[in-house]
Amino acid sequence: MMDRKASQQLLTVVEAQARTGRKASTWRRDILLKRIPYVKIGRSVRIPVEVVDRLIEQGWRDAVLVEGRKS
Repeated sequence: MMDRKASQQLLTVVEAQARTGRKASTWRRDILLKRIPYVKIGRSVRIPVEVVDRLIEQGWRDAVLVEGRKS
């Protein structure tokens, strides 16, 4: 368990916000409600980069070409 935790890159809430465009307050709310995994180091809270990447991947939607549609 220690190896897995030690190998993870951790982001601050502000870094997660910059990476995703998602508000820092939304990240903090999700941490408070324990919707996402996080690491507590003293008073600081960090989000594993894998969590951020997984949220981006889950939200990814490929474009769908709709033929015959007027724009």
